[in-house]
Amino acid sequence: MPSRLNPYLSFDGDARQALELYKEVFGGTLTLNTFGDFGQPDAPEAHKIMHGMLETPSGFTLMGADTPPGMEYSPGSNFAVSLSGDDDAELRGWWEKLSAGGSVSVPLDKQMWGDVFGMCTDRYGVPWMVNISGQEG
Repeated sequence: MPSRLNPYLSFDGDARQALELYKEVFGGTLTLNTFGDFGQPDAPEAHKIMHGMLETPSGFTLMGADTPPGMEYSPGSNFAVSLSGDDDAELRGWWEKLSAGGSVSVPLDKQMWGDVFGMCTDRYGVPWMVNISGQEG
């Protein structure tokens, strides 16, 4: 899978409704996964969206999720740029350059869904997410 870059939007509990609206607007295939789907079925946020992805017929991808517990929802800055793919060396190289001189909020490491993922803000204040799929270990 080639690496891709797309916007990633954060919501305050209404990600499902927002992403369903965007599907009505743009068409395409919407995939929604809740926190409950990823091993937290009894948590208060089990019904909230941990990851949503809309792939449109126009060829663009929009991702989004509800803000996880413990993280602040901040309207107006509720976005990140997502880099994803399966080229470990390419994505790790981008991560190193983007996080250098910036701040790391989630270290690039294996996550509960099986991928390697990290979040950082570059030295210019732009938030980034990096997801490397298909990793073992």
